[in-house]
Amino acid sequence: QVQLVESGGGLVQPEGSLRLSCVGSGFTFSRSPMSWYRQAPGKERELVAHIGTAEDATNYEPAVKGRFTISRDNGKNTVYLQMNRLQTHDTGVYYCQAAAWYGNNWHPTWGQGTQVTVSS
Repeated sequence: QVQLVESGGGLVQPEGSLRLSCVGSGFTFSRSPMSWYRQAPGKERELVAHIGTAEDATNYEPAVKGRFTISRDNGKNTVYLQMNRLQTHDTGVYYCQAAAWYGNNWHPTWGQGTQVTVSS
C-alpha cells in the first residue's frame, strides 16, 4: 500500500520552530521527488518546498526561503521540513506530497496533513 504519514505539527508561538516529518512506504522513495504544501484557512493549497531525488535539488516558495529547510533521508524513507522563525501567516494544514515511483511510473500521492498553528 502506497502511503505517506506526516507528523510534527502543533501550536507554536511566533518566532518559534517546528520540524515536520513525512514517512513514505509502498514505493521507491529514493527515486521519488518530494514536496511540502500548505493550505491556510479559506485559501488554496500552495507549494512550500520541493526536493528532488538529489538532496541538493531544492526550491522554496519565496515567503519561506531562508526560514524553512526541506531535506530527505532515503535510508529512513523520510522527508523533513524544518521551519524556523514561524509567523502567524504560516498557519495551516501542511501536506506531504510525493511523485511516488512504482509500477515504472511516477504517481502523485498525498499524506493526510498535519496542522500547524502559529499564535501567541
